[in-house]
Amino acid sequence: MTTRTTRIVVVSAGLSVPSSTRLLADKLGAAVERAVGARGHEVEVEHVELRPLAHALADHLLTGFPSGDLAEAIEAVRHADGLVVVTPVFSASYSGLFKTFFDVLEPGLLDAKPVVVAATAGTARHSLVLDHALRPLFAYLRAVVVPTGVFAASEDFGATDDGSLDKRVERAAGELAVLLGGTAGEVPATAPRRSVADGFSAPTPFEQLLREAGGSSVR
Repeated sequence: MTTRTTRIVVVSAGLSVPSSTRLLADKLGAAVERAVGARGHEVEVEHVELRPLAHALADHLLTGFPSGDLAEAIEAVRHADGLVVVTPVFSASYSGLFKTFFDVLEPGLLDAKPVVVAATAGTARHSLVLDHALRPLFAYLRAVVVPTGVFAASEDFGATDDGSLDKRVERAAGELAVLLGGTAGEVPATAPRRSVADGFSAPTPFEQLLREAGGSSVR
Protein backbone atom coordinates (compact mmCIF):
# COMPACT_ATOMS: atom_id res chain seq x y z
CA MET A 1 0.00 0.00 0.00
CA THR A 2 1.34 3.40 -0.95
CA THR A 3 1.18 6.19 1.62
CA ARG A 4 1.87 9.83 1.01
CA THR A 5 4.54 11.81 2.80
CA THR A 6 3.82 12.61 6.45
CA ARG A 7 3.61 16.39 6.78
CA ILE A 8 4.71 18.09 9.99
CA VAL A 9 4.21 21.84 10.44
CA VAL A 10 6.20 23.70 13.11
CA VAL A 11 4.55 26.98 14.16
CA SER A 12 6.88 29.40 15.94
CA ALA A 13 5.90 32.77 17.43
CA GLY A 14 9.28 34.23 18.38
CA LEU A 15 9.57 38.01 18.12
CA SER A 16 13.32 38.54 18.00
CA VAL A 17 15.96 37.52 15.45
CA PRO A 18 17.63 35.25 16.41
CA SER A 19 15.01 33.80 18.74
CA SER A 20 15.20 31.15 21.46
CA THR A 21 11.64 30.25 20.45
CA ARG A 22 12.78 29.49 16.91
CA LEU A 23 15.79 27.60 18.28
CA LEU A 24 13.49 25.33 20.28
CA ALA A 25 11.19 24.99 17.25
CA ASP A 26 14.15 23.85 15.14
CA LYS A 27 15.17 21.30 17.79
CA LEU A 28 11.67 19.88 17.92
CA GLY A 29 11.25 19.84 14.15
CA ALA A 30 14.49 17.90 13.69
CA ALA A 31 13.60 15.46 16.48
CA VAL A 32 10.13 14.80 15.03
CA GLU A 33 11.64 14.24 11.59
CA ARG A 34 13.98 11.63 13.07
CA ALA A 35 11.30 9.95 15.18
CA VAL A 36 8.72 9.70 12.40
CA GLY A 37 11.36 8.69 9.85
CA ALA A 38 12.53 5.90 12.16
CA ARG A 39 9.05 4.36 11.83
CA GLY A 40 9.52 3.98 8.09
CA HIS A 41 7.65 7.05 6.87
CA GLU A 42 8.73 9.73 4.46
CA VAL A 43 8.67 13.02 6.39
CA GLU A 44 8.33 16.62 5.32
CA VAL A 45 8.83 19.34 7.96
CA GLU A 46 7.66 22.88 7.21
CA HIS A 47 8.29 25.87 9.47
CA VAL A 48 5.73 28.66 9.83
CA GLU A 49 7.24 31.74 11.45
CA LEU A 50 4.50 34.07 12.70
CA ARG A 51 6.55 37.25 13.13
CA PRO A 52 6.46 38.18 9.42
CA LEU A 53 2.70 37.48 9.38
CA ALA A 54 1.77 39.97 12.13
CA HIS A 55 0.29 42.61 9.79
CA ALA A 56 -1.56 40.01 7.73
CA LEU A 57 -3.04 38.56 10.92
CA ALA A 58 -4.30 42.00 11.99
CA ASP A 59 -5.83 42.49 8.53
CA HIS A 60 -7.48 39.07 8.74
CA LEU A 61 -9.10 39.98 12.07
CA LEU A 62 -10.60 43.08 10.42
CA THR A 63 -11.60 41.63 7.05
CA GLY A 64 -12.15 37.95 7.78
CA PHE A 65 -10.00 36.92 4.80
CA PRO A 66 -6.38 35.69 4.83
CA SER A 67 -4.03 36.74 2.07
CA GLY A 68 -0.61 35.91 0.69
CA ASP A 69 1.78 34.15 3.05
CA LEU A 70 -0.83 33.93 5.81
CA ALA A 71 -3.22 32.03 3.54
CA GLU A 72 -0.37 29.65 2.66
CA ALA A 73 0.45 29.15 6.34
CA ILE A 74 -3.16 28.31 7.16
CA GLU A 75 -3.29 25.83 4.28
CA ALA A 76 -0.07 24.23 5.52
CA VAL A 77 -1.65 23.72 8.96
CA ARG A 78 -4.84 22.40 7.34
CA HIS A 79 -2.98 19.68 5.45
CA ALA A 80 -0.48 18.82 8.20
CA ASP A 81 -0.59 15.37 9.75
CA GLY A 82 0.90 16.72 12.97
CA LEU A 83 1.90 20.06 14.50
CA VAL A 84 4.63 21.41 16.73
CA VAL A 85 3.67 24.77 18.26
CA VAL A 86 6.11 26.99 20.15
CA THR A 87 5.43 30.31 21.85
CA PRO A 88 7.37 32.72 24.04
CA VAL A 89 5.74 33.44 27.40
CA PHE A 90 4.32 36.89 28.10
CA SER A 91 2.41 37.70 31.33
CA ALA A 92 2.35 34.01 32.28
CA SER A 93 0.68 32.90 29.04
CA TYR A 94 1.21 32.45 25.30
CA SER A 95 1.95 35.54 23.22
CA GLY A 96 -0.77 37.57 21.53
CA LEU A 97 0.75 36.83 18.13
CA PHE A 98 0.58 33.08 18.80
CA LYS A 99 -3.03 33.25 20.01
CA THR A 100 -4.11 35.42 17.08
CA PHE A 101 -2.90 32.85 14.57
CA PHE A 102 -4.98 30.10 16.14
CA ASP A 103 -7.92 32.50 16.56
CA VAL A 104 -8.20 32.99 12.80
CA LEU A 105 -8.25 29.29 11.94
CA GLU A 106 -11.69 28.12 10.90
CA PRO A 107 -13.58 25.88 13.36
CA GLY A 108 -12.70 22.22 13.05
CA LEU A 109 -9.39 22.74 11.27
CA LEU A 110 -7.42 21.15 14.14
CA ASP A 111 -9.92 18.40 14.94
CA ALA A 112 -8.02 15.23 16.04
CA LYS A 113 -4.71 16.63 14.82
CA PRO A 114 -1.73 15.50 16.99
CA VAL A 115 0.16 18.44 18.52
CA VAL A 116 3.34 18.96 20.53
CA VAL A 117 3.10 22.10 22.69
CA ALA A 118 6.23 24.01 23.69
CA ALA A 119 7.19 27.36 25.21
CA THR A 120 10.23 29.47 26.05
CA ALA A 121 10.83 32.05 28.79
CA GLY A 122 13.61 33.70 30.72
CA THR A 123 13.00 31.68 33.87
CA ALA A 124 11.69 28.24 34.75
CA ARG A 125 8.99 29.87 36.91
CA HIS A 126 6.88 30.11 33.74
CA SER A 127 6.92 26.37 33.00
CA LEU A 128 3.31 25.94 34.18
CA VAL A 129 2.22 27.75 31.02
CA LEU A 130 2.20 24.37 29.28
CA ASP A 131 -0.58 22.96 31.46
CA HIS A 132 -2.40 26.16 32.44
CA ALA A 133 -2.57 27.85 29.02
CA LEU A 134 -1.44 25.75 26.06
CA ARG A 135 -3.15 22.45 26.84
CA PRO A 136 -6.55 24.07 27.51
CA LEU A 137 -6.27 26.09 24.29
CA PHE A 138 -5.62 23.06 22.10
CA ALA A 139 -8.13 20.92 23.95
CA TYR A 140 -10.73 23.56 23.10
CA LEU A 141 -9.59 23.42 19.46
CA ARG A 142 -10.13 19.62 19.59
CA ALA A 143 -6.50 18.79 18.85
CA VAL A 144 -4.76 15.79 20.46
CA VAL A 145 -1.90 17.06 22.62
CA VAL A 146 0.93 14.59 23.31
CA PRO A 147 1.64 13.86 27.00
CA THR A 148 5.04 15.58 27.09
CA GLY A 149 5.14 19.35 26.72
CA VAL A 150 8.50 21.05 26.25
CA PHE A 151 9.46 24.16 28.19
CA ALA A 152 12.85 25.83 27.80
CA ALA A 153 14.19 28.59 30.05
CA SER A 154 17.22 30.66 29.09
CA GLU A 155 19.61 28.41 31.05
CA ASP A 156 18.47 25.38 29.04
CA PHE A 157 20.33 26.80 26.06
CA GLY A 158 23.47 27.66 28.06
CA ALA A 159 26.78 25.92 28.51
CA THR A 160 25.58 24.41 31.82
CA ASP A 161 22.69 22.58 30.18
CA ASP A 162 22.68 18.96 31.45
CA GLY A 163 20.94 17.60 28.38
CA SER A 164 17.50 17.42 30.00
CA LEU A 165 16.04 19.72 27.34
CA ASP A 166 17.17 17.39 24.57
CA LYS A 167 15.65 14.45 26.47
CA ARG A 168 12.30 16.23 26.72
CA VAL A 169 12.46 17.14 23.06
CA GLU A 170 13.18 13.55 22.02
CA ARG A 171 10.42 12.18 24.26
CA ALA A 172 7.81 14.59 22.90
CA ALA A 173 8.90 13.83 19.34
CA GLY A 174 8.61 10.11 20.00
CA GLU A 175 5.10 10.52 21.39
CA LEU A 176 4.04 12.45 18.29
CA ALA A 177 5.53 9.74 16.08
CA VAL A 178 3.52 7.09 17.95
CA LEU A 179 0.29 9.03 17.40
CA LEU A 180 1.13 9.30 13.71
CA GLY A 181 2.40 5.74 13.43
CA GLY A 182 -0.82 3.98 12.51
CA THR A 183 -2.29 6.72 10.35
CA ALA A 184 0.65 8.69 9.06
CA GLY A 185 -0.24 10.13 5.70
CA GLU A 186 -3.96 9.59 6.30
CA VAL A 187 -6.60 12.05 7.43
CA PRO A 188 -7.57 11.02 11.01
CA ALA A 189 -11.20 10.15 11.58
CA THR A 190 -13.13 12.49 13.81
CA ALA A 191 -16.03 11.70 16.06
CA PRO A 192 -19.29 13.45 15.20
CA ARG A 193 -19.66 16.66 17.13
CA ARG A 194 -22.21 16.76 19.92
CA SER A 195 -23.95 20.08 20.33
CA VAL A 196 -24.83 21.61 23.69
CA ALA A 197 -28.51 21.18 22.80
CA ASP A 198 -28.06 17.39 22.57
CA GLY A 199 -27.40 17.20 26.29
CA PHE A 200 -30.74 18.78 27.08
CA SER A 201 -32.91 16.91 24.58
CA ALA A 202 -33.92 14.22 27.11
CA PRO A 203 -32.64 15.27 30.56
CA THR A 204 -32.80 12.88 33.51
CA PRO A 205 -35.01 14.28 36.30
CA PHE A 206 -32.97 15.58 39.23
CA GLU A 207 -35.00 13.53 41.70
CA GLN A 208 -34.11 10.36 39.81
CA LEU A 209 -30.41 11.24 39.89
CA LEU A 210 -30.59 11.74 43.66
CA ARG A 211 -32.32 8.37 44.18
CA GLU A 212 -29.77 6.58 42.01
CA ALA A 213 -26.86 8.27 43.81
CA GLY A 214 -28.33 7.11 47.14
CA GLY A 215 -28.74 3.52 45.94
CA SER A 216 -32.52 3.64 45.85
CA SER A 217 -34.45 2.00 43.08
CA VAL A 218 -36.36 4.21 40.71
CA ARG A 219 -40.13 3.98 41.24
